[in-house]
Amino acid sequence: MEFEEGLEPVSPTGQYFNSSVLSVSIIAVMEFEIPINNLPSIGSLVKDVFLPINPRFSSIMVTGEKGEKQWKRVEVKLEDHINVPIFPIGLSPDSYDEYFDDYISKIAMNHFPQNKPLWEIHIVKYPTSNAAGTIIFKLHHALGDGYSLMGALLSSMQRADNPSLPLTFPFRQRSESKSDRLSRGVSQLVSLIFNTIHDFGWSMLKSNLIEDDPTPIRSGEKGVEFRPITISTMTFSLDHIKFIKDKLGVTINDVITGIIFFGTRLYMQEVSQKSSKADSTAIVLLSTRTVKGYKSVKEMIKPESDTPWGNQFGLLHVSIPKFTNLKSSNPLEFVLKVHKIIRKKRNSSSVYFTGCLLSIMKKLKGPESLTITMVSYMGNLRVAVGSEKGFIDPHKFKSCVINAFEMTLQAAHDIPT
Repeated sequence: MEFEEGLEPVSPTGQYFNSSVLSVSIIAVMEFEIPINNLPSIGSLVKDVFLPINPRFSSIMVTGEKGEKQWKRVEVKLEDHINVPIFPIGLSPDSYDEYFDDYISKIAMNHFPQNKPLWEIHIVKYPTSNAAGTIIFKLHHALGDGYSLMGALLSSMQRADNPSLPLTFPFRQRSESKSDRLSRGVSQLVSLIFNTIHDFGWSMLKSNLIEDDPTPIRSGEKGVEFRPITISTMTFSLDHIKFIKDKLGVTINDVITGIIFFGTRLYMQEVSQKSSKADSTAIVLLSTRTVKGYKSVKEMIKPESDTPWGNQFGLLHVSIPKFTNLKSSNPLEFVLKVHKIIRKKRNSSSVYFTGCLLSIMKKLKGPESLTITMVSYMGNLRVAVGSEKGFIDPHKFKSCVINAFEMTLQAAHDIPT
């Protein structure tokens, strides 16, 4: 396709995420141990460090002659992108928690103006129970995926021990013999073909013909993705999650997903007993990158890079396991069920074919009612829950997920060593 000189085409995924019916953004929260006082220096960092990282931070989407979206460089006015909210003075950190949650819930629903680059920074100077000061980054998903944007953040930082050296992170290398690789490859090829046919066919049905049952987390009404949401967070010990992982012989992601699914079923059952048997499906984002470690933005934007900048992920339809009885299910069995489901789907190419299907359909349905995002750092796992305001009780849902975590941890401790 021919484009105007100097304009870069927007990827199909970028176009899905920024349309008249769908606008998906990433909200990242950076917490500080000391108060934020020097606002001018933040503006200088944005201008001198953040903007030069990638041209997309200084670009807007325009429509070409053939109707395709393209990136166009524009002049950036920092005052249009850096916001400093005003809260009442002299409140307690717990009170500021409520103001902070309300503020982040509000900006999460605001759509980006199309005549400005698709990012915002919000500087919250007030102390919450989690931090002395907070910076909120809101970046449109069309700019890139989590790996790209975390790379941009890390590329703007320096090493504490020696600022002249580039950032480095440890990564694990697997040792495997040639015969082991060959044997595993043949087995995986057979599973790959079977699982791809099964999973892609099921995803087609779930996307177009089969709907989930109405439940306490799914109203079944149209347009819920445009309704106000409430964002709440919870924190878990990563060491405890690793303990459960080691006891069950699964992955950390299996444990996290299993606990979230288990907590979701607990919430559904608490609100409506009959919903414990209801069909419910989660859409799980699966990274399609082959990542061996941290890569700087400079390495990502090189031609033919093995970790290119952009959106490199697929969507998996994953059935949320049902409770075996009306009281509850064994939390460890729940985690193992999730492990089995996701392992089977990972050993499939349906995620790639689903992406091709989206390219043909030229549409992407939005989520209904409940969105959950997780990030781990400093020995903790922070879980952020975005729920439909007035339909899902965020406090009750949070309590159920915490209860699911505690039940799973206790059950893991009960396993004989």
